Formats: sequence, C-alpha cells, structure tokens
Amino acid sequence: MRIAVVPGDEGSGRLCVLDADDRPSGEVRHVADLTAAVGAVEDAAAEPPRWVWADTGEVYPALVERSVRLGRCHDITLVESLLLGHAGRFGEAHSLGAAWARLHGHVVPPDPVRSAGTGAETPPALFEPDLSTLPPGVDPLTAVIEVHADQRRRIAAIAHPGRFALLGAVESAGAMTAVEMGHDGVPWRPDLHDQVLSEQLGKRPARGDRPPVLAELAARISAEFGRTVNPDSPVQLLKAFGAIGHPVPSTRSWVLKEVDHPVIPHLLRYKELARLHSAHGWSWLDSWVRGGRFRPDYVVGGVVSGRWATRGGGALQIPKIVRRAVMADPDRTLVTVDAGQLEPRILAAVSGDSALAAAAGSEDLYTRLAGEFGGDRERAKIGVLAAMYGQTGGDAAPLLAVMRRTFPRAMDYVDGAAGLGERGRLVRSWLGRTCPPPSPSWRRVAGDSGDGARAARERGRFTRNFVIQATAAEWALVLMAAVRRGLTRLDPAPGTAQLVFFQHDELVLHVPRALAGPVVELLHDAEEQTRALLFGPTPVRFPLDISVVDCYADA
Repeated sequence: MRIAVVPGDEGSGRLCVLDADDRPSGEVRHVADLTAAVGAVEDAAAEPPRWVWADTGEVYPALVERSVRLGRCHDITLVESLLLGHAGRFGEAHSLGAAWARLHGHVVPPDPVRSAGTGAETPPALFEPDLSTLPPGVDPLTAVIEVHADQRRRIAAIAHPGRFALLGAVESAGAMTAVEMGHDGVPWRPDLHDQVLSEQLGKRPARGDRPPVLAELAARISAEFGRTVNPDSPVQLLKAFGAIGHPVPSTRSWVLKEVDHPVIPHLLRYKELARLHSAHGWSWLDSWVRGGRFRPDYVVGGVVSGRWATRGGGALQIPKIVRRAVMADPDRTLVTVDAGQLEPRILAAVSGDSALAAAAGSEDLYTRLAGEFGGDRERAKIGVLAAMYGQTGGDAAPLLAVMRRTFPRAMDYVDGAAGLGERGRLVRSWLGRTCPPPSPSWRRVAGDSGDGARAARERGRFTRNFVIQATAAEWALVLMAAVRRGLTRLDPAPGTAQLVFFQHDELVLHVPRALAGPVVELLHDAEEQTRALLFGPTPVRFPLDISVVDCYADA
C-alpha cells in the first residue's frame, strides 16, 4: 500500500491512499494531528505502507520526535535526483516544485537551500517549512501524487527497472535512517573528549590562542628555520624551506616526509595536532555535543558516488583517538560492523569473473589471490587496486598484466567503464546510479591532442572507479536498510536498539547489552539478504568485521 502525505499548519496534514495505478483511491483524509494519524495507520497495517512525500526532511523529523518510526517511504526529491542523473541531467533542480514544473512544461525553479547544521538540539515541534518551491495555487498533495506517478512511469521505462526501483527504495530508506540517527545521536562523553584534547594539546587555551603543545611546536619550528614562521601558513613554510636550501613543491605531509631536516618531525606533529584542534577540538565539542550525544546532520547521497556527506560536524572523519569519547550508556553496548575488502568483492560480483568470484568467496581475498602473484599477498592487493583505480606506473604495470591474464572479465568490466568515460559517455552503478556528464570545459579540450588526452585519461580513471565505488555505496545502503528492518523485528519499541552512526561501509549500533548476541546474528543475516537481493546466487561473499565493545576506539 502506498499513501501520499503532506503536512499542513499546526501539525495537521492530509493523507491519500493510492491504487495500483498510483491514482487516488478513496477520499483524502484531513487530520488535525498528522503524527498520530500516520502512526495509527502504520501500527494497524499488516505490511508497512510506503509513505510517499516530497522530502523526508520536511515530514519525518517531527514524527520521530514523537516516537513514530515508519518502515518505508518514497522520497520524491531523492528519486527525482536519481532519475535526472540517469537521463544525463545530473545536478538539475529536483525538489517537488521543480519536478512538478518539469512535468507540466513550466519554468523549473531552483532548489531551495538548506541551512548548514550546527549540532544544536532543536527538536521540531511540528513540521519543517515547505521546501517544495511549488507555485501559488498548486495543491501540494496533488503535486505529490502526480510527480510520484510520473517517477514510477519513468522507472518502468529504464533498462533494469527492478534494480533502479531498489535504488530509489534504499535511498529513501537511508533518508529515514539519517533522521533517526540524528535524533538518537552517538553516545558521547564530553569529559573523555576533553581528557583526550588535554593529553594531546595541553590545557584548553583562551579563544583565539594556540593550545600549549601547538604553541611549543610552533616555537620549535621557527627556531629550526632560524626565523619566525607561522606553521599554519603554506606560503610562509614554502619560503622558509627555500631559504634553508630545501625547496618543496607543497607542504603536504607526504612531500615533507621526503625532506631530511630536523624541522620535519616538529612540523608533521604540528600538522597532525592542528587538524585535531580545528576539526574535533573544544569548539567542536561545544557546538556538536549536547546531552551526551553527537548528532550528525547527514546528507544522503551527498557525494556523486552515492556516499553520504554531512552538513558540518566532521562525522565521516572521526579520528581514532577521539573515538575514545564514544562510550555506550550503562546497561548498553556498541556493536560495530564494517565490510572488509568491499570494492574488490563488488568488482567480482558485478563483472561475473568466475576466477575472481571464487577468490572473493574467501575470508581474505588477497591471500587467496597471492598464488597468482608469486605468493605475495601485498602484490596481489596492489594489482587489484590498480585495476580499479587506473594506476599504471611503477610496480602496477606488470601486476596489471597478471590481472588481465588471470581475471579477463573483471578487467574488461573496468576497462570498458574507463573507455566510456574517456569518450565522454556516462557509466552506471549496478542499480543505476549514473555518473555526472563531463563538464563543458572538458568537452572544449577533448579534441586537443595534449590537454584533451590528459583530460580523457583522468575522466577514464574516474568512471573506472565510479562503477565499483557507487555499487559499494549501494551495497552499504541495502545492508543498512536490512539492519534497520531487523532491529524493528528484534525489538519493536521505537529507538530501543538504535543505529547511531554510518560511515561509508561501517555501521555503529547502540543496543541493550542483553540484545548484543541477537544483533550480531541479525547482522550476519542482513549480509546474506543484501548479497542475495543485489546479486542473486553468487559465490562472492562479503564477510563482516563485527565487534561488541563499550568504547568505539576498541572496535
């Protein structure tokens, strides 16, 4: 059952059941309390309905705030973005208003701009403002119904409609999960975070000052250069290195490690600690942790490959040392899970290369492949990664020759994607997420034998990896949706067993200690469901690294 829903004023709203042809079935329900009405329908349904709305961020946060959690939805904004990308129109406006205008041949309005997250707790009392950009006089519920029906028709016309429908479903499920994770938050101990910062940086400084350890390192760096140098200034550092007879092309750490001079250890240490201070220091702690919780503001599909981004907070780059502050609440535990060697296994599954798939049935794919590379596991790893990322220099060339001889179908798959990219064509993930088209500047130089050849190779490397990385992102979304469903069956009480963190191919759950064992079983079941749903019968396995810990740093 599909139910279209739009919020109204003062917590009200309207609901409309859709028939098999995506048309209204019966009368529109006007409800004074949309949250209560939606929750009652969800509870009474034998199978969770699929809620159809313009934007998950407009509707779902208010429901979650009142302990209403839903099973499925169709997010028109996200699905429109996927469909536009599939048609080679990546980046065009995709709000409900834009989709409705496009459907009716009107001028398409730009998408509204969402404000960046601040980390502050601002629970929605009712519903978010309408971000659909519909013109005056257009009924939002009618627009939702019309655009949803149009999207379903467009999906049915795609070469692999079942796969693309799955992509839209898990992208929409991801949006709901992101809201739930933002509400529940990662359990965070500010006292332990402060302890980590004090150990690494010294006593908390006055606003605008360097922490003591950074100040001491800055003084040592200036002493080694024999002049006052601001280590935060690349320009000053480049001049200083030139003055001591060690000119460097940049101040990147990998460049500096090649320089033999006493200043290097101090400078590398300074850069490491300065990143900690700026990205996850005391200001971050004050801004993003409230009530013992860090609440990331996720952007679903925020990266072209389908990986998520965040609106501030640095959730996708939490350093290991800071993870010491992530501690389970009393009587609860953290269950972490991530997939090892995910992208090579994806390559084996999507290419249908039987030899690589057989190796991917092992716990350690690279060890299984080592025999093809003289018994050297590291060379096997370099060869596989070179195939996916387009590396050809150095040791990669002879290893790629082994890959082409041993795994021809896998190499044909990524070589084919690279060739399409070099010719300015589009490539797609397994479920149908589509890469952006080449930029106008790329097309302008495409015919030039020098710059054009370089641009073609760069785009080929991008599309070579896109088909793998985007499919890996889909695998993670399908897994997360399966875990979310499993948690509801395991413990139906809203928010008791929680998914609290997601990073690329890693999940963190915060669950009652008594449920840790069943949750581990659930994760293994979810991996099997994900593999079967995406790839059907395949010898490829996606082994999970699962830890049950009280502290995230111990995972």
